[in-house]
Amino acid sequence: MQNPMREIRIEKVTLNIGCGGGGEKLERALKLLEKLTNQKPIITKTHKRTTFGMARNRPIGAKVTLRKEKAYEFLKKALKAIDNKLPASCFDEFGNFSFGIKEYIDIPGVKFDPEIGILGMDVCVTLERPGYRVKRKKLKRKIGKKHIIKKHEAIEWVKKTFGVEIV
Repeated sequence: MQNPMREIRIEKVTLNIGCGGGGEKLERALKLLEKLTNQKPIITKTHKRTTFGMARNRPIGAKVTLRKEKAYEFLKKALKAIDNKLPASCFDEFGNFSFGIKEYIDIPGVKFDPEIGILGMDVCVTLERPGYRVKRKKLKRKIGKKHIIKKHEAIEWVKKTFGVEIV
């Protein structure tokens, strides 16, 4: 029997659409994220003056965070949009992974909306184990080295849980 504290699970799935600025494209991105997730997205803003000359606190995109069952359900659909194939380079050293969807109409069950047009998005998945809450508390305690999720463990978990092929 395996230790239940070693079990890997999804902490959150973050969907991000970069628009490069405010205006009509940002409005379409907000509408799309709300349509896909039934949650209210937030507008992302620049933190400091960018190398592209954007001033501080300007809107540049939209994002929404999914947790628990919503995260699992959306991730299943999003992986089908990319034919259940992920390159190993999508994974970081802590087992989190990200991938892009070129067009939202690739997601199963989503139809084209002429008001939105064609938009792509980034899907970022953060994994955790039971006990990771100590990292999030005010004291910011550390997690033991053996408890941190490694890249190869995350790859195996994704293969087993979602049937994804790693290329």
